[in-house]
Amino acid sequence: MPGRDFPYPKSLYAVEDALRFFVIDNPEAVVLDFFSGSGTTAHAVMRLNKQDGGSRQCISITNNEVAEEEQKELRKKGLRPGDPEWETQGICDYITKPRIRAAITGKTPEGEPIKGDYKFTDEFPMSVGLEENAEFFTLTYEAKDAVNYNLAYSRIAPLLWLRAGARGKRIDKLPENGWAVSDTHGLLTEVDKATDFIHSVREVQGLRIAYIVTDDDRRFQAIARRLPESVEPVRLYESYLTNFSFANGE
Repeated sequence: MPGRDFPYPKSLYAVEDALRFFVIDNPEAVVLDFFSGSGTTAHAVMRLNKQDGGSRQCISITNNEVAEEEQKELRKKGLRPGDPEWETQGICDYITKPRIRAAITGKTPEGEPIKGDYKFTDEFPMSVGLEENAEFFTLTYEAKDAVNYNLAYSRIAPLLWLRAGARGKRIDKLPENGWAVSDTHGLLTEVDKATDFIHSVREVQGLRIAYIVTDDDRRFQAIARRLPESVEPVRLYESYLTNFSFANGE
């Protein structure tokens, strides 16, 4: 990415070779990069997938820290963390996301074809890109009451999708009929509709998790017992609220 130098870039091919040692026999592997920086690990995982047709996933986590020298210049302009002009210079928005997009599309952030070829185990133009999907999420805090009263569902929907394996369609909105079923997870918001929900769950191959919204533990347990053994029942929003309380010392 011209003009977007990273101070300590890792070798794409060295990371690829290291990952190959552990995941070459697992085309469904999930690789967690908990401090992704320039996004080299995600790039390497995508290259491995191209080589053997795998569908490995990479979860890349990073903050959006702005380098110290750049912070000084931004502060001179009266900017502060949280300002759009400040955030665009953070490592995630300025380096990680553009690098992953460029690897997939084969184009620079300015829309120009990337010059040069990949080397190492296979050689082809970088401008060809890679047949992959990527989604970017920003972690924020949600008010406990908003979560408890279903007012923040659309904002936590990606977390439910991620927990279920990050495959297939997401259930992005609260279902009008009280339940919805996707490729890997289902959502029951009205326990009176449990029978229809369970019938639908049984028809989906590969469904992993059933999220059940209720404050009644007995009703939750009763519904959970009726689910297929392969489906994990999860009570919403108990686990999220418990985590919230623990983190805040409440």
